[in-house]
Amino acid sequence: MKLIIVSVGHKMPDWITTGFNEYTKRMPREAQISLLEIKPEPRTTGKTVPQIMEVEAQRILAALPQHCHRIALDERGAQPSTKQLAAQMQDWMREGYDVAFIIGGADGLHESVKQAAQQLMALSALTLPHAFVRVLLAEQLYRAHSLMHNHPYHRE
Repeated sequence: MKLIIVSVGHKMPDWITTGFNEYTKRMPREAQISLLEIKPEPRTTGKTVPQIMEVEAQRILAALPQHCHRIALDERGAQPSTKQLAAQMQDWMREGYDVAFIIGGADGLHESVKQAAQQLMALSALTLPHAFVRVLLAEQLYRAHSLMHNHPYHRE
Protein backbone atom coordinates (compact mmCIF):
# COMPACT_ATOMS: atom_id res chain seq x y z
CA MET A 1 0.00 0.00 0.00
CA LYS A 2 1.18 3.47 -0.87
CA LEU A 3 0.10 6.50 1.11
CA ILE A 4 0.35 9.56 -1.10
CA ILE A 5 0.00 13.04 0.31
CA VAL A 6 -0.98 15.38 -2.51
CA SER A 7 -0.46 18.92 -1.31
CA VAL A 8 -0.75 22.30 -2.96
CA GLY A 9 2.37 24.25 -2.09
CA HIS A 10 6.11 24.15 -2.48
CA LYS A 11 9.14 25.80 -0.91
CA MET A 12 8.01 24.92 2.59
CA PRO A 13 9.85 26.23 5.65
CA ASP A 14 12.62 23.94 6.87
CA TRP A 15 10.69 22.97 10.01
CA ILE A 16 7.80 21.67 7.87
CA THR A 17 10.14 19.59 5.71
CA THR A 18 12.04 18.30 8.75
CA GLY A 19 8.85 17.33 10.59
CA PHE A 20 7.34 15.64 7.55
CA ASN A 21 10.53 13.73 6.78
CA GLU A 22 10.82 12.55 10.40
CA TYR A 23 7.54 10.65 10.22
CA THR A 24 7.90 9.39 6.66
CA LYS A 25 11.24 7.78 7.43
CA ARG A 26 9.67 5.91 10.36
CA MET A 27 7.08 4.22 8.16
CA PRO A 28 7.75 0.63 7.09
CA ARG A 29 8.13 -0.39 3.47
CA GLU A 30 4.58 -1.79 3.28
CA ALA A 31 3.09 1.60 4.18
CA GLN A 32 5.44 4.16 2.67
CA ILE A 33 4.33 7.80 2.61
CA SER A 34 5.21 9.87 -0.43
CA LEU A 35 4.62 13.54 -1.10
CA LEU A 36 3.31 14.91 -4.37
CA GLU A 37 3.55 18.69 -4.35
CA ILE A 38 1.22 20.66 -6.60
CA LYS A 39 2.35 24.07 -7.78
CA PRO A 40 0.10 26.76 -6.33
CA GLU A 41 -1.42 29.31 -8.67
CA PRO A 42 0.22 32.72 -8.15
CA ARG A 43 -2.00 35.19 -6.31
CA THR A 44 -0.69 38.04 -8.48
CA THR A 45 -2.35 37.04 -11.76
CA GLY A 46 -5.54 39.03 -11.21
CA LYS A 47 -7.62 35.86 -10.95
CA THR A 48 -10.35 35.62 -8.37
CA VAL A 49 -10.08 33.12 -5.50
CA PRO A 50 -12.60 30.73 -7.16
CA GLN A 51 -10.58 30.88 -10.41
CA ILE A 52 -7.35 30.18 -8.52
CA MET A 53 -8.97 27.24 -6.73
CA GLU A 54 -10.23 25.87 -10.05
CA VAL A 55 -6.76 26.00 -11.64
CA GLU A 56 -5.28 24.26 -8.59
CA ALA A 57 -8.08 21.66 -8.74
CA GLN A 58 -7.21 20.86 -12.35
CA ARG A 59 -3.57 20.35 -11.35
CA ILE A 60 -4.54 18.13 -8.42
CA LEU A 61 -6.92 15.96 -10.44
CA ALA A 62 -4.38 15.56 -13.25
CA ALA A 63 -1.67 14.49 -10.79
CA LEU A 64 -3.70 11.94 -8.81
CA PRO A 65 -2.93 8.29 -9.49
CA GLN A 66 -5.73 6.60 -11.43
CA HIS A 67 -6.63 3.75 -9.12
CA CYS A 68 -6.44 4.92 -5.55
CA HIS A 69 -8.76 5.72 -2.70
CA ARG A 70 -9.04 9.54 -2.61
CA ILE A 71 -9.48 11.40 0.65
CA ALA A 72 -9.94 15.17 0.51
CA LEU A 73 -8.90 16.94 3.68
CA ASP A 74 -11.58 19.46 4.55
CA GLU A 75 -12.63 21.05 7.82
CA ARG A 76 -16.19 19.83 7.22
CA GLY A 77 -15.17 16.20 6.80
CA ALA A 78 -15.49 13.37 9.29
CA GLN A 79 -13.03 13.52 12.18
CA PRO A 80 -11.81 9.99 12.82
CA SER A 81 -10.14 9.03 16.06
CA THR A 82 -6.68 7.53 15.86
CA LYS A 83 -8.20 4.08 16.47
CA GLN A 84 -10.67 4.62 13.63
CA LEU A 85 -7.87 5.75 11.32
CA ALA A 86 -5.86 2.65 12.25
CA ALA A 87 -8.85 0.41 11.50
CA GLN A 88 -9.36 2.14 8.17
CA MET A 89 -5.66 1.78 7.35
CA GLN A 90 -5.90 -1.92 8.12
CA ASP A 91 -8.82 -2.19 5.67
CA TRP A 92 -6.85 -0.37 2.97
CA MET A 93 -3.91 -2.71 3.47
CA ARG A 94 -6.13 -5.80 3.37
CA GLU A 95 -7.86 -4.57 0.19
CA GLY A 96 -4.56 -3.50 -1.40
CA TYR A 97 -5.64 0.12 -1.85
CA ASP A 98 -3.23 2.93 -2.45
CA VAL A 99 -4.57 6.02 -0.70
CA ALA A 100 -4.18 9.66 -1.73
CA PHE A 101 -4.78 12.34 0.90
CA ILE A 102 -5.45 15.67 -0.79
CA ILE A 103 -4.49 18.93 0.92
CA GLY A 104 -5.62 22.18 -0.67
CA GLY A 105 -3.79 25.44 -0.90
CA ALA A 106 -4.26 28.61 1.12
CA ASP A 107 -7.89 28.91 -0.01
CA GLY A 108 -8.78 25.24 0.43
CA LEU A 109 -10.03 22.72 -2.11
CA HIS A 110 -12.28 23.40 -5.06
CA GLU A 111 -15.62 21.60 -4.95
CA SER A 112 -14.62 19.42 -7.95
CA VAL A 113 -11.79 17.85 -5.92
CA LYS A 114 -14.12 17.14 -3.01
CA GLN A 115 -16.62 15.55 -5.36
CA ALA A 116 -13.91 13.38 -6.96
CA ALA A 117 -12.92 12.06 -3.52
CA GLN A 118 -14.42 8.95 -1.97
CA GLN A 119 -14.17 10.52 1.45
CA LEU A 120 -13.84 13.87 3.23
CA MET A 121 -11.67 13.90 6.34
CA ALA A 122 -10.92 16.60 8.89
CA LEU A 123 -7.89 16.36 11.14
CA SER A 124 -9.34 18.93 13.53
CA ALA A 125 -12.26 21.27 14.00
CA LEU A 126 -9.63 24.01 14.03
CA THR A 127 -8.57 25.71 10.82
CA LEU A 128 -5.01 24.56 10.21
CA PRO A 129 -2.33 26.06 7.98
CA HIS A 130 -2.13 23.90 4.86
CA ALA A 131 1.65 23.46 5.20
CA PHE A 132 1.30 22.20 8.76
CA VAL A 133 -1.37 19.68 7.74
CA ARG A 134 1.17 17.56 5.86
CA VAL A 135 3.24 17.18 9.06
CA LEU A 136 0.19 16.44 11.22
CA LEU A 137 -1.15 13.94 8.70
CA ALA A 138 2.21 12.13 8.40
CA GLU A 139 2.37 11.89 12.20
CA GLN A 140 -1.17 10.52 12.42
CA LEU A 141 -0.49 7.93 9.72
CA TYR A 142 2.61 6.83 11.61
CA ARG A 143 0.63 6.76 14.87
CA ALA A 144 -2.18 4.71 13.27
CA HIS A 145 0.33 2.24 11.85
CA SER A 146 2.05 2.00 15.24
CA LEU A 147 -1.29 1.29 16.90
CA MET A 148 -2.03 -1.48 14.38
CA HIS A 149 1.24 -3.19 15.30
CA ASN A 150 1.11 -2.61 19.08
CA HIS A 151 4.13 -0.33 18.93
CA PRO A 152 4.56 1.69 22.12
CA TYR A 153 4.52 5.05 20.26
CA HIS A 154 0.75 5.31 20.74
CA ARG A 155 -0.50 5.41 24.30
CA GLU A 156 -4.06 5.41 25.55
